[in-house]
Amino acid sequence: MSETTDPDLDDSVRIADPSIDTDVIDRIESALEEGALADGPEVRAFESEFGAYCRTDHAVATSNGTTALHAALEALDVEDGDAVITTPFSFVASANAIRLAGATPVFADIDLETYTLDPADVERVLAERDDVVGLLPVHLYGLAADVSALCELADEHDLFVLEDACQAHGAAVRGDRVGGFGDAACFSFYPTKNMTTGEGGIVTTDREDVAERVASYVNHGRAENGTGDYDHVRLGHNYRMTALAAAIGRSQLERLPEFNERRRENAAYYDDRLADLPLETPTEPDGYRHVYHQYTIRTDDRDALADGLAARNVDAAIYYETPIHRQSAYETVSTAAAELPRAQRAAETVLSVPVHPALSERDRRVVVEEICDYFHNQ
Repeated sequence: MSETTDPDLDDSVRIADPSIDTDVIDRIESALEEGALADGPEVRAFESEFGAYCRTDHAVATSNGTTALHAALEALDVEDGDAVITTPFSFVASANAIRLAGATPVFADIDLETYTLDPADVERVLAERDDVVGLLPVHLYGLAADVSALCELADEHDLFVLEDACQAHGAAVRGDRVGGFGDAACFSFYPTKNMTTGEGGIVTTDREDVAERVASYVNHGRAENGTGDYDHVRLGHNYRMTALAAAIGRSQLERLPEFNERRRENAAYYDDRLADLPLETPTEPDGYRHVYHQYTIRTDDRDALADGLAARNVDAAIYYETPIHRQSAYETVSTAAAELPRAQRAAETVLSVPVHPALSERDRRVVVEEICDYFHNQ
């Protein structure tokens, strides 16, 4: 079963188009027959397989990427009065999770080439504050942040590092996949991501204490292995993944290498054909493996170009038009008024075009033709 639309019936080029195999039906039927739908063996199997993929000792599944971030922060003992440095250029869940855990998000600027947290600006913020307990970098658009530099800063200042890898399943730095660089990492399995469970998330870690606290927190604060009783040893939530979601995830994980390779092929197609245009295409630093959750270009003509693509039925999206520290919900946050010019510049100029694995040759051609036509007619 594929959700890809028949091009004879719909000529639009979608920004995302999840592909679901028919074997998922068999997996779901098997999970239904097991009877443990809220949790159970299917979820444990998915955790084991995803942890092995990320090469981490532990993985704990959750209901979505946001709950993964929140549970991980709770497991890292974030408290009221603590501050966590993160990026202003991301989906709002990254900062929301910090606030939900009782801490304050403190924003540092980004590297405009990679769109990820700039270690030099993180160092500037650390020199100005004494309440920072951790770093929460986001691997944005499928590209890892500068984890080497950030982890070095964290070691120097005795901070935790929580990777937000919700857009970076399979991204790597010098052969090591994201998910195991910091104290913990979080992934989302929303339908538009590089792999999906419908809705879902997961926390990966090499720290046994963090894994145990996450597993407890997502299960109402029960003691480890306390699923069937009422021994609640800490405050928690119901953030569990369902067996049906895990069944989908196990199938998707098997196809993730194929999905990512196709995304990279589509990105290379665009790189080659857009190289001579007055716009910025994505960067892949030496030693990094980009998995292109989004293919994001940057141009001062962003809005007009987006209109031109829409006229050709090409979905193009702006991720993200308003930096987090400028969102209405963040007006009362201490760093809301911070001047972060590179994040603001990105917000004014970025545009993502379809790069998902289901793109046809015709789809890619239409995207390139419209972008080229726009600039050639200027």
